[in-house]
Amino acid sequence: MRFETNFRPGAAPPPTDKATQEQVLSIRPWCDKLLSFRTTRSRSFRFQPGQFVRLGLGSAAGDVVWRPYSMVSANYDEYLEFFSILVPDGAFSKRLARLDVNDPIYVEKATYGYLTTSRFVGGRDLWLLASGTGLAPFLSILRDPEVWAQYENLILAYSVRQARELAYQGEIAALVSDALFADEKAWLHYVPIVTREAVPGCLGQRLTTLLGDGSLEGRVGLSLDRERSRLLVCGNPQMLDDVRGILQTRGLRPDRSREPGNFASENYW
Repeated sequence: MRFETNFRPGAAPPPTDKATQEQVLSIRPWCDKLLSFRTTRSRSFRFQPGQFVRLGLGSAAGDVVWRPYSMVSANYDEYLEFFSILVPDGAFSKRLARLDVNDPIYVEKATYGYLTTSRFVGGRDLWLLASGTGLAPFLSILRDPEVWAQYENLILAYSVRQARELAYQGEIAALVSDALFADEKAWLHYVPIVTREAVPGCLGQRLTTLLGDGSLEGRVGLSLDRERSRLLVCGNPQMLDDVRGILQTRGLRPDRSREPGNFASENYW
């Protein structure tokens, strides 16, 4: 997608008062409805792993459509990377589907969200529970050396409907041999989940079912425990509601600013 950056008289001015105009560096399709893309990064842009930012795509008419996206990239990378689903007839998705290398994209200067490990007090096991593109913030978190030093176990459970939707498999596998984490104490436990077809090595039930009947804990070899466990959950609204309910029945508490707890979630819809 290409569009003019010279706006006509009377059109809205470029939104550079709140955003920087960056450039698309690469695009990586995973399947017909999932893709990742990298952009340049302003030297002044800062974020905590797990946070999100609003991205803007414009047109020749001068309008800009904005959507929130979590960073996949590490907070020390010189680029920004994002993971997206293409929503049929979505205003942003239509423009995203036509995106090309070197095209412009707006990145807001402000970052948002509290799906970060800095919110937690204590804990030895960090559980990252994701469905679909809710994986994005957890990839950024897992690229943070401080997380590997802070926890003894890092558990990533990633649920999709079909095997072709399992993105970033190579990158996840490579984490355990990354030199950045070689001297740290954490063990990574990765649990891929595919719910609508049988895939060797993957669990096949919904994440909520696996939590409810203890299958996820059995696969990992660790128990959800109030003293040890801290959980971040990201996915569709129904999944979040169901997971929160299950965790609370297990005696785990939501983490709040004035009342430290075990889990926090973010709606990725």
